[in-house]
Amino acid sequence: MSDQEETTSELTDKQKIEIAKWFLLNSPPGEIQYVAKDIRAVLRNERVYRMAAAEAFPLYNKSHMICLEFPDRSGEVLVTPFSEIDKNEYLDPRTAQVAMVDHVKQVCEGVRPANDEELPSLYIEEYRCALDAEIIKYISVAYPKGFSSVYCVNGKDVEEPGSDFELVVVISAARHSPQNFCNGSWRSIWNMEFKDELQIVEVRGKLQVGAHYFEEGNVQLDAKHECRDSTIFQSPDDCAVSLTNIIRHHETEYLNSLQASYSKLPDTTFKDLRRKLPVTRTLFPWHNTLQFSLTRDMQKNLGLDPSK
Repeated sequence: MSDQEETTSELTDKQKIEIAKWFLLNSPPGEIQYVAKDIRAVLRNERVYRMAAAEAFPLYNKSHMICLEFPDRSGEVLVTPFSEIDKNEYLDPRTAQVAMVDHVKQVCEGVRPANDEELPSLYIEEYRCALDAEIIKYISVAYPKGFSSVYCVNGKDVEEPGSDFELVVVISAARHSPQNFCNGSWRSIWNMEFKDELQIVEVRGKLQVGAHYFEEGNVQLDAKHECRDSTIFQSPDDCAVSLTNIIRHHETEYLNSLQASYSKLPDTTFKDLRRKLPVTRTLFPWHNTLQFSLTRDMQKNLGLDPSK
């Protein structure tokens, strides 16, 4: 038995599941199905694979905030921690429907109307709906193939002014082009705390960009950024415009900083990775090493005749 076979035989099913989960969860954007296919072939154990997939796929789908189309193509649902009602049910507040999701297949298998307790009050919905409308306008320009949603994560039962509540804006855009050996995604989460007593809205943003290029190589980008801002607590429409402008400003600023940083890579980082020339500014003459005393000394010690 080879060393590799001995190592494999020592792994328990639990260890195999954990290793398989790690590979699945670290799959680049849009590539988890390819990784899953390879893991299934390597494991050669359907039970172990299914257990790993059942745990990994929901986590991956929520972290990558994938978008799934309704079976009747009447809308889409974003799979996120904020839209999760049950382990396989996710709310789309825009259509007031709940989607039933198959995580491993990454498809929406059906929809049902959302219950009243799953939806925010009319007062909160006024703010949520106004913000959603402004975000849709922003997305159509900034991310033509992107998706967004606005959720109420705290205080959804507030009926009138006087109490705090919190909305979350989720933006997810992906471009998958495996035939061109590249995939990428943009994900941003914006928490907005509406504080009635202070008459202020505090904003916290988390942005994440992932990219994978694998033509004759394997290069990955995983960039993250966090930011904060605030605005005045106003009417639903005014709040929506102000908050969308904040998102637009920070996302544009971060994107510009990324573009500036990576445009300098050839002249900075990549140059630093290259081997510097010696002080003489000349390459080592591998074709004629006899000119160096080290070669002559080695030949002398070994009793070799250079002329032979």
